Amino acid sequence: MAVLALDTSAAVAVALTDGAGRTLAARSVQEQRRHAELLAPLISEVLAEAGVDRTAVTAVVAGTGPAPFTGLRVGLVTARALALALGVPVHGVCSLDAIAAQAVRDLALAVGTEVLVVTDARRREVYWARYCVTGEASDPVRAIVLVAGPAVDHPAAVAADGVAGVVVGRGATLYPAELPLTAGAPLDPDPTELARLALERLASDPCAALPTEPLYLRRPDVVPPTARKRVLG
Repeated sequence: MAVLALDTSAAVAVALTDGAGRTLAARSVQEQRRHAELLAPLISEVLAEAGVDRTAVTAVVAGTGPAPFTGLRVGLVTARALALALGVPVHGVCSLDAIAAQAVRDLALAVGTEVLVVTDARRREVYWARYCVTGEASDPVRAIVLVAGPAVDHPAAVAADGVAGVVVGRGATLYPAELPLTAGAPLDPDPTELARLALERLASDPCAALPTEPLYLRRPDVVPPTARKRVLG
């Protein structure tokens, strides 16, 4: 079993895992504007490094954001198109979930710890979600539970609701006064973590719906023009 996972909510990141969520190969590029140009070559490089033909991929997993419109759309459209071409299922996982689950692993967090995930939403805002650690890092599905969010807001507003426990995610590096980053915390979604979460959720409930609907959390900047108003009788 080979699971191809990708995320374009922050960096452009791709990983290939086995059926147990172990990484076979991975690539990432810190780039926020060339997602469409970089994603396909990264997929090819990951498959080549793992020595796996794309026809051997049994599922595709994509991070659903939240993230700005263009970059996120590239990842989700690519995941859907590839899954359709290969005749395999495609699953979506919130990108913030992956950062929280990775924080449990990387920081060896104790049960009951609050995890605040913040990522860059631009416009001097952050995407955020709050989690609580409920289990062991070896069981990512039951390791965390979503408490609030995901949502988008100003850093000061997020901090006003309390910053207990640990703060993770690249958004914290941009606003250290309001959102102090925990030492050693993960910054971006790891596509391997996305694959692990999808596999664990499906193992727990084979009928679970893991939709690939994007989490934009904002209206698009560009909207269709409205009809012109008549100013003359």
